[in-house]
Amino acid sequence: MTKKIFRDDMNALEKIVSSITFVFDVIYRIFLEYAKIVLIVIVLIVSAQVVSRKFLNTSIRWSEEIALLLMIWMAFISMAIGVERRLHIAIEIFANRLPQSVQCVLEKASDTATFVFGFVLLVYGVHLVKATMSSTLPATQIPAGVQYMMMPVGGFFIMYFSLFSLFNLSKYRHYDIEGDTESEANDG
Repeated sequence: MTKKIFRDDMNALEKIVSSITFVFDVIYRIFLEYAKIVLIVIVLIVSAQVVSRKFLNTSIRWSEEIALLLMIWMAFISMAIGVERRLHIAIEIFANRLPQSVQCVLEKASDTATFVFGFVLLVYGVHLVKATMSSTLPATQIPAGVQYMMMPVGGFFIMYFSLFSLFNLSKYRHYDIEGDTESEANDG
């Protein structure tokens, strides 16, 4: 079954936007699958380290470093996933009591603040990666900047998803790539 990049009823500009979002949605889908694999790898590495220490009385020299690196990567990927699924922390007890127009303004302010946060992650993440690439991690000799590579990537996707929410552009998303239907994704 082939996936349609755009619908027939879209105008030229909408087809361009839909094509661009298709590329980003494919990349995002890769990150979702990657996040699942990384989580399994972290569990395996930490488990192997525990078994090695308890039963073999030795330590796997690189295990803590790699597990930490992967946990940092997972944190930034998870932030982007949380923004996409609107799982970030929100205090709704007061907002739900306000008029609908005020709630809409608060939601747009929240999306704008989320976009700014993503921008900060992107800009300072790039600076951090550049600044730390010349040093290496002690056990693996991997450049230290590799630890922080997901910071700008996560920032980019946080900006991407907050823009979709801010301008209500979800009709251009390709939820079928992720195995979701548009209605399932919007309900979450």
